[in-house]
Amino acid sequence: MKILLASSALLISLTLGSVGGLARQKEPGLVTLKGRVVCSKCYLEAEAKGEPYGTEADIQCAGRCARSGIPSALAVGAQGDITLYILEKKKSNTDWVNHLGKQVEVSGIVREADQKRYLKVYAIKAISPDSNSAKGPEAGQQDARTPAADLLPVEAPELVLKDLSGAEQKLGSTRGKIVVLNFWATWCVPCRKEMPALASIQNEYAAWGVQVIGAAADELSGQPEVVKFVREQRINFPIWLGATADSMERFGLDKDLPGTVIIDREGRIVTRIRGIVKEKELKKHLDSLVRKQTAAMKEALKHPAGGVRSGNVPA
Repeated sequence: MKILLASSALLISLTLGSVGGLARQKEPGLVTLKGRVVCSKCYLEAEAKGEPYGTEADIQCAGRCARSGIPSALAVGAQGDITLYILEKKKSNTDWVNHLGKQVEVSGIVREADQKRYLKVYAIKAISPDSNSAKGPEAGQQDARTPAADLLPVEAPELVLKDLSGAEQKLGSTRGKIVVLNFWATWCVPCRKEMPALASIQNEYAAWGVQVIGAAADELSGQPEVVKFVREQRINFPIWLGATADSMERFGLDKDLPGTVIIDREGRIVTRIRGIVKEKELKKHLDSLVRKQTAAMKEALKHPAGGVRSGNVPA
């Protein structure tokens, strides 16, 4: 194991032996590495104890560590021969927090200092662990995208989470409303950027029966921090706690935050958005649903049960 311990501190291995994740040399100084994004401290602690790393609790902890200033790292190599690279930003819009626990491909510059190895990130994207094919956008360039393979509409699964007061909430109780269900977390920077757009949607479309719900990946123990964030950002829609990557997959989303689905009044998923939502695109989807709903109501009033035609409703 190429991980060193100095006194009581955990240090990053600097061994320059074989690195299984080194993919290719693009240009002098710029390399591309494949590995897993982890918390530099928690990962080493787990390795020191001989415990596997990567549970949902580990990822939640990694998010909290990132918020407190503990750097994330890229774990490269095979079990027993791991090299850690502390991740550094090249640009302010580069973000890897939403990749915590995931397999990624990173392009950047490697440097060494203070017996540690650093990787200045130029680009980062998620990769499929089984096929090694890219499945996510580069950091800072996340786009909402809906693959053509999505077969919609489909019945939305039930989702049961706790609200900020600790009370149980069920997605099924919103039947009859148009729901914008957004999966996010306080430690996910792209998620934070979405909040103003979602709050604007809630304001503008509430009269049409639209309900935005924020399903946070933050655990119940993180409730005080979530409440603080909600107050600071003046979030005007319900926030539920305890969402997981499995929750996202059940709704047909990738495991990477953020992710959003739109559910119609019949409880069917009609739109999936992977990545940051764009307010303009979200409005297009909602306008379409509202128009269909309005047209259906007018038609029902024009042709009520029993065949009596109403003359009071404009065509």
